[in-house]
Amino acid sequence: MDIIQATLKELDDVTALFNDYRIFYGQPSDRESAKEFIAARIRGNESVIFLAIDGKKPLGFVQLYPIFTSVGMKRKWLLNDLFVNESSRRHGVGRALMNQAKQFAMETNSAGILLETAKDNHKAQALYESLDYEKEDSVFFYTLSI
Repeated sequence: MDIIQATLKELDDVTALFNDYRIFYGQPSDRESAKEFIAARIRGNESVIFLAIDGKKPLGFVQLYPIFTSVGMKRKWLLNDLFVNESSRRHGVGRALMNQAKQFAMETNSAGILLETAKDNHKAQALYESLDYEKEDSVFFYTLSI
């Protein structure tokens, strides 16, 4: 397995995984919009996507968005998307993608990585905690949908 930073060259592979990721979270399949969304993020340098591949077979991806800590005066990375296709789960792909995200955060001199997951996503929580991520209990998150 190799992990590479995705470019437009890997757009079709990332699109397929991203579409499956959205379906996993209850959204209808929409490959064309998924492709446009991912292409726009790559073209605009608005996110960093790492792709796990085995030969030519895409296994999973992680997508990071830049955010900033005003108090710390540094960049942080929002790990917004992590997905491993079902046939590749339990083979270390998610862990490898998370480790690549950590390495990238260190290389970019960031303050760290922030992520969120569903309260009932116990498998993901176990992975994150095994990689020394700490559950934040001292703050509340609020959202405003528009």
